[in-house]
Parts: sequence; structure tokens; C-alpha cells
Amino acid sequence: MYRSRLGTDLSDITLDYVSSINDDSQIALYDLLGSQAHTIMLYENTIITKNDAKKILSALESLKKEKFNTSSGAEDIHELIETLVIKKAGMASGGKMHTARSRNDQVTLDIRMKIRDDINIICNCLLDTIEALVSLAKNHQKTIMPLYTHLQQAQAGLFSHYLLAQADVLFRDFDRLYAAFSHVNQSPLGAGPVGGTSIAIDRHSTAKMLGFDGIIENSLDATSTRDFVAEYVAMIAILMTNLSRISEDFVIWSTSEFSFIELADEFTSPSSVMPQKKNPDILELTRGKTAEVIGNLTAILTTIKGLASGYGRDLQQIKSSIWSTSKISISALLILKSILLTLHVNEKEMKKAAESSYLIALDIAEKLVQNGIPFRTTHKIAGGLVQIAHQSNKSMNKLSMKEISKIAQETKTNPKLIMEIIQSTTITSSLKDRKSFGSSGYDEQKRMIEDRMEKINNYRINATKRDNDISKALDNLSNKITELIK
Repeated sequence: MYRSRLGTDLSDITLDYVSSINDDSQIALYDLLGSQAHTIMLYENTIITKNDAKKILSALESLKKEKFNTSSGAEDIHELIETLVIKKAGMASGGKMHTARSRNDQVTLDIRMKIRDDINIICNCLLDTIEALVSLAKNHQKTIMPLYTHLQQAQAGLFSHYLLAQADVLFRDFDRLYAAFSHVNQSPLGAGPVGGTSIAIDRHSTAKMLGFDGIIENSLDATSTRDFVAEYVAMIAILMTNLSRISEDFVIWSTSEFSFIELADEFTSPSSVMPQKKNPDILELTRGKTAEVIGNLTAILTTIKGLASGYGRDLQQIKSSIWSTSKISISALLILKSILLTLHVNEKEMKKAAESSYLIALDIAEKLVQNGIPFRTTHKIAGGLVQIAHQSNKSMNKLSMKEISKIAQETKTNPKLIMEIIQSTTITSSLKDRKSFGSSGYDEQKRMIEDRMEKINNYRINATKRDNDISKALDNLSNKITELIK
């Protein structure tokens, strides 16, 4: 339909090569809504008649109920929809629908509407997952476990502290996506192919009807840039990287060597030959799908970095990367939430692991500091005590006065003081004494959990308001359409 300048149609092979019709199913509804808003704007500015508008809107409304034929021969969803509108409304009316716009502003409009909806969905999924983390943390404020650096046991901690750390990471993912929404929710419609139009349209009107916060003013910027796509996919790549790290922790902790946690059966897979296996395949797939999202981001950046200003057909190729990224992230969040809600935590194994090491070494050093000894000296004392205990294959509180005296003499410290501190220091006392803001101490867990629950509620209010604003705008658009076509 668009080949007016050219003498022949595309061959089947060429059409298959250039067509994006299969990818465009994700934006078909947005193209219909955008076309309806554009048609109403044309009518309200006396560019088309009420009769023309009524026929076009009726045709578009009927298409919302139809399944599009992807083997129609159309290059993309925009051509297919316009062809069907003309078929239903007639060329005299339907042929006016595309007045004062281009596929270039259409496609970026559709992508922006799709991404803004996906951002809202992902933000809500994030809040659900964060809430699952915080709820699980609330149940494990007393569950002792080792905290790690370099995958080596470092300090005694609480499982709630780990879970709250992951919740805080996902809060930042929420913040990034919530902020990115403002760059996405700007309308490009009416920018034309690249330089605007001579017809007196009202771009602000269509933006308002479609629930946008404003417009992309410069027509060149509106149609040719995809930085908002790169930003969105980059935010999701960061999110997926964070989910991948949680997945890796859970994969390790679900091994028989750790046995800290056990995944519910529905989130594991058996072996085809080894009947005893319970593999954490779902979490492993999250790691693998994270790589796919990072690949999508690389593909998008590689595409747009080589383009001159102005629309290039290369941009067509990034659509599938957007859809894939959204689908993966939404699924990953839904699955992680379900895993958290059904997770079995082996508290005994966690505590056993924490008590089998020398995690109170820093606590001993800090208690010596409180007795006026320089930290670097107390670090040497505690390190020496750990070395002797390790070589003797016993816990630090089992060290004899003779063993302690050797370290005390080297550091010119009172051995009785060291013995007293060793005897009074345990994993539990360590967690009671941990008072610094945001630490893994018992008292801080309660405060942080209450704070995060309040934060979730506030975020939900904001997210719901934004969803409602868009829904209200589209409801108003629907009412306008109903009024015109009745």
C-alpha cells in the first residue's frame, strides 16, 4: 500500500526479510488507540469531517475484537491496520486516517505506550517481591547465619538481614524504573516522518488523550531517537543482574553441603537418570535469562550507536529485544516471589555453620578496643587466638590460660582481660551488641523491617496513582469514541 513511488511489489523473500508483522502483535492495541486519538484530534481541529471520524473510529473499534492475519502481506502492523480501516470505512474516509502523521511517529508512540505499561507492571511486581522478602525477614529476625565475603565466613548475621539487603537492592531497581517512566511517557505523535507537518494539528491534544505527561517537542528527536528504550532495557539489565545474584545465593545454599534452604518441589526439576536429584533449575534459568537481557541491551546499543540522525529501518530490529526483556523480567519477579513464599529455611544448619567458625573474632577485637587497646593491636590478638584455636581444632572459648598468655605476652596485654572477653562473647551476644545503624544486630532488624513495610505502602500509593492516571485518560478517550460513533 505504501509503494506509490515504486513500480513493483516486494517479492515473498524480500517481504519476509523486511516485515516486522510477527513482532508487532505486542503493539497492535497501542497502534489502534493511537490511531483513535489521532482521528479525534483531526476531527476536533476540522481537518476531517464528523462522518469521516465516525467511520474511521468504528473501523478501529471493530479491529480491537479481531485477530490480525500475519500472512496478509503487510510490512508491519501500521500498514495492516490502515489497510483494514480503508477496507471497512472506504477510501474516501479511511484514507484520511493517516493525515499529518507517519509510521515513524506511530511506531515510537506504540513503543512508548508498551514500555510505560511494562514499567508499571514491573514496578508492581517489584513491590510484591520486596514485600515477600520483608515478610520472610519478619519471620527470621532470630535466625542466625554466617555472612560472607569472598565466599568465606566473615561475621555472624541474621537471615532477616540478608533478606532486607536484597529488598533494598530491589527498592533501588524500583526507583530507577519509576524515574525512567518520566522519559518514556512523552508523546511523539504528530512529529511526522522527521520534520513535522504543514497541517494545523494539535499534538498536545493527542498526548492528553493517550495519558502522556507531555510531548517530545522536537520532531527530529521525537521520531529518530531510542535512548528511552536503551534506558529502560539498561534498568531491566541491572534488575536481572540483581535477581541473578539472589538466584546464585539460593542455588549454593540449597546444596547438600550447605543445606541452609530447600526450594519447594514446584521450583525444582528431577534428573532424567538420577532419582535422588532435586535441581534448582528455575533459579539457574534466571541466571541464564539475565545473560539474554544483557544481550538485548548490547543489541540495542549496537544498533543505535551506528545511526545518523533521522529514522533508519535498523530501528525496527530493536522491538523484539524490548518485548523479550519485559517478558523475562516480569516472569523472573513472579517466580522469585513464589519461591520466597514457599521457601523452607533450615535454621539449625544455618546456626551450626555460624557456630562452627570463628565469627566472633571481630567482636573480641572490638571489646578489647573498648578497654583502651588500639584496634590494630586487638586485631593481632584476635587473629592470633583464631590461629591457635584452629591449630588445636577447638573453639575460641575453649582456649586455656596458657594458650592465651602466649598472645597476651606478645602484645603486652592482660591475659585475664582476654580470657574474660573470650568467655563472655558468643554468636548471640555478638548480635545483641551490634548497634550500628543498619547492622545485622537484633534491634536493627525490627526497625528496618518496620521502615521497609512503610516504604512499600508509600510506593504502592504512588504506583497506583500513576496506573490510575493512564487508565482515566484512556477511559475518557473511550467515552469520546463512543460519543462520536453512536
